[in-house]
Amino acid sequence: VDSYDVTVEEDLGEIQLIKIEKRKYWYQDDWYLKYITVKTPVGDYLEFPCYRWITDEKEVVLRDGRAKLPRDDKTQILKQHRRKELESRQKMYRWKEWHPGFPLSIDAHSHSELPRDIQFDNEKGIDFILNYTKAMENLYVNRFMHMFQSSWSDFADFERIFVRISNTISEYVMQHWREDFMFGYQFLNGCNPVLIRRCTEIPKKLPVTMDMVECSLERNLTLEEEVKQGNIFIVDYELLDGVDANKTDPCTIQYLAAPICLLYKNLEKKIVPIAIQLGQKPGPDNPIFLPSDATYDWLLAKIWVRSSDFHVHQTVTHLLRTHLVSEVFSIAMFRQLPAVHPLFKLLVPHMRFTIAINTKAREQLICECGLFDKANATGGGGHVQMVQKAMKDLTYSSLCFPEEMKAKGMDSKEDIPYYYYRDDGIKVWEAIKSFAEDVIHIYYESDEVVCEDVELQAFVKDIYVYGMRGVKASGFPKMIRTRETLAEYLTVIMFTTSAQHAAVNFGQYDWCSWIPNAPPTMRCPPPTEKGTVTIEQIVESLPDRGRSCWHLGAVWALSQFQDKELFLGMYPDEHFVERPVKEAMAKFRKNLDEIVNTISERNKNKKLPYYYLSPDRIPNSVAV
Repeated sequence: VDSYDVTVEEDLGEIQLIKIEKRKYWYQDDWYLKYITVKTPVGDYLEFPCYRWITDEKEVVLRDGRAKLPRDDKTQILKQHRRKELESRQKMYRWKEWHPGFPLSIDAHSHSELPRDIQFDNEKGIDFILNYTKAMENLYVNRFMHMFQSSWSDFADFERIFVRISNTISEYVMQHWREDFMFGYQFLNGCNPVLIRRCTEIPKKLPVTMDMVECSLERNLTLEEEVKQGNIFIVDYELLDGVDANKTDPCTIQYLAAPICLLYKNLEKKIVPIAIQLGQKPGPDNPIFLPSDATYDWLLAKIWVRSSDFHVHQTVTHLLRTHLVSEVFSIAMFRQLPAVHPLFKLLVPHMRFTIAINTKAREQLICECGLFDKANATGGGGHVQMVQKAMKDLTYSSLCFPEEMKAKGMDSKEDIPYYYYRDDGIKVWEAIKSFAEDVIHIYYESDEVVCEDVELQAFVKDIYVYGMRGVKASGFPKMIRTRETLAEYLTVIMFTTSAQHAAVNFGQYDWCSWIPNAPPTMRCPPPTEKGTVTIEQIVESLPDRGRSCWHLGAVWALSQFQDKELFLGMYPDEHFVERPVKEAMAKFRKNLDEIVNTISERNKNKKLPYYYLSPDRIPNSVAV
């Protein structure tokens, strides 16, 4: 990093813009310019933030760092600068449909085609093939890689690739994964804590009777009364019904199921499973498995649920609802908000590397014949069908954290005390919302100013039309009329790109590295009768050695933070220069620090600490 002082003798008058040109050298020498500070003859300082690459023989025209809405620009030269910047950005950031029905993504086939400003500094660092292979070497599992198709001999055999990091969640999972309490706990605080909902009536497609579950109920009430009292919960994997299983490897037939799982809040207020049906249509060949069944019958039913949960987690919870949605926010921001706009300055740290990581994923991971096909039963096109089906549930209200908790009947802390994902999520949501409100009140003195902000309205419209494909039922606003709605809208964006992604991404190694707890594929169909399952059959169903190793490499690589990661509230690039905003940022960081302390206090002496939503572990953006 170099700093340069340039002294100018003549009086330049009031400086409106600064133009920077770069002359071409003998070889490509892109230059990253952070900012320019101008000291005026009277001793004032003006900041001109840049934070962009200057490439080839390009010129960059900068405005000073004070944030301005379109209405604040009175002179022609400033209005024109604003318009030109958006025109050139709209040519660079173009929408494109990757698959029918998907949210639109960036028009680029590879990472190298992206605008220089949004590329990773070091493309090698995000090479999935390289990272997965490196992870497998680090985990010493590459010695099993040639053993594709070969089964493990028993559960203990999985330990040969399991890296023991003592006193960690992953080791605890390995020791307790068969237990019902552990199975139930993951619906609340595992890496997919978003599916469980309170059951208001037992669905007709799950014909559970009182006789079946009586021995699981602890309150001397009938099943119906338990439902009425709010003690029954349900997780339904209907989305997987009819999705094609991976057929890319003719040597291994792979299977999917679409289970329904009924859970019960016992007298200790812990959530435990009481009934599992592995298909959506009831019938003699689709029995309801129960804790009172033979040990291996019940265990295999739970393994099928865990495998289904893994598929929905990877493709819907993680890929669609954090990665693809964040990319929509990102593209719309670059297309519609100029660098001088306060909302660009607010949002840009939360968009860092998102378009780049998604482009790389489309290049290597989730493309045809990509890494995803290697070990996952939803590879080979199933994951595409899942995203298309899940789009109907991608609503604005489902991205509003407190609203989504209420809609699922999961909002009462007294009622469901051990739901740390909810407790921490609400705290982080409130902190982000308070910060968004503070910034909005600095620049928008009334609702009228919000309505008049044409750039904001264009940004909101881009997200609705291209991201949500103009689907009215998505509930995404087409325009924003009040400061209150704007605060919520910005909170949705900042929370999704930071906290929501952290909650569902960084626990993947903890919860999925013990393969029987999160099988990425199953090699035998779901059982159609009771009383026949053996341990050998279970091990035959679980992933073979080669797929287990790929899976392990993947969940390890995905759970790592970036080098020089920037966590929530860390804004080293000074896009904002005004004091009131810097004060709002300081207040935001103070609130976040308090949340960190509360969470670490709660986690003390816990065998299963919950820390994915601790702000010091939440990166600002989706970058892995």
